[in-house]
Amino acid sequence: MDKLFKSQRDIAKDEIKGIQWEPLESVDQLHNLVKNSNLKTKVIFKHSTRCGISRMALSSFERNYENLDQNVTYYLLDLLNFREVSNSIAEELKVQHQSPQVIVLKDEKIIHTESHHGIDIKKIQSLIK
Repeated sequence: MDKLFKSQRDIAKDEIKGIQWEPLESVDQLHNLVKNSNLKTKVIFKHSTRCGISRMALSSFERNYENLDQNVTYYLLDLLNFREVSNSIAEELKVQHQSPQVIVLKDEKIIHTESHHGIDIKKIQSLIK
């Protein structure tokens, strides 16, 4: 019943537990995080709050997450509310738009990307150790 009175953004926040997610909400923020990936690895999870597969992938990602590396920042992109950010990712980073999708950035380059059922937090964590 509560979900009837919540925005999609609030629903998305309710779905997110475990990982300390930073919301990714602007193209300027995207540019900054790419630049700062020289200092700290960045993981972007592109999530559609209306998609069952996306919810499943996010849940699995969080369920298997272990806080092994403090030198990583995790970003959540709500595709329904911030589609222009996803479009910028596709255009500027030369990665095809998919949802759900995980993109790992290090030294201003994509070191890993995966989508749908291929999203695996354990693989990502092994890459960023």
